[in-house]
Amino acid sequence: MHPITPGKLIIFSAPSGAGKTSIVRQLMQDMPNLAFSVSACTREQRPGEINGKDYYFLSIGEFKQKIANNEFVEWEEVYANGFYGTLRSEIENIRNSGKHVLFDVDVEGGLNLKKIYGSDALAIFVQPPSVDVLEARLRGRGTESEESLKKRLGKAIKELDYYPKFDVVILNDVLADAVAEARQKIDTFIQAG
Repeated sequence: MHPITPGKLIIFSAPSGAGKTSIVRQLMQDMPNLAFSVSACTREQRPGEINGKDYYFLSIGEFKQKIANNEFVEWEEVYANGFYGTLRSEIENIRNSGKHVLFDVDVEGGLNLKKIYGSDALAIFVQPPSVDVLEARLRGRGTESEESLKKRLGKAIKELDYYPKFDVVILNDVLADAVAEARQKIDTFIQAG
């Protein structure tokens, strides 16, 4: 019996509102060889979100305890007391199951994961068609106050400059096209061994 080759890491990063989550959700339906890495965060759970499926929703105290215990591969304080991170156990369980790990993380988190896992990881940057479209998508969510929206948009505009640091850039203008391009890039990466 052959030992299972650990799965690869497929990292989707983008400024907030670029549509990475929509792409990731579609890929999860289309590609059974992928398993989603659920991130941990300290933000409020939004309506319809499920703990353990969308995120592991932790208190600030719980999150800081996991930092102290070295349970995160990477983590960051995105906003004041707004922590996000990737649990080491989550990645190892998926990789050891023979599946490939699919991430939906912010730009800094994506670059940190790529740095740690190197050639075992494919870092994909999802680019919105324009800043105006990005703002319209964020406003369309209806989940932000005007102040929160401005903060998120300011961060998103800065993050647009990070695209050269990623392995692949996918323009998300038409969702079906972006998903098809992502599938092709992922298949090529996995087959390359």
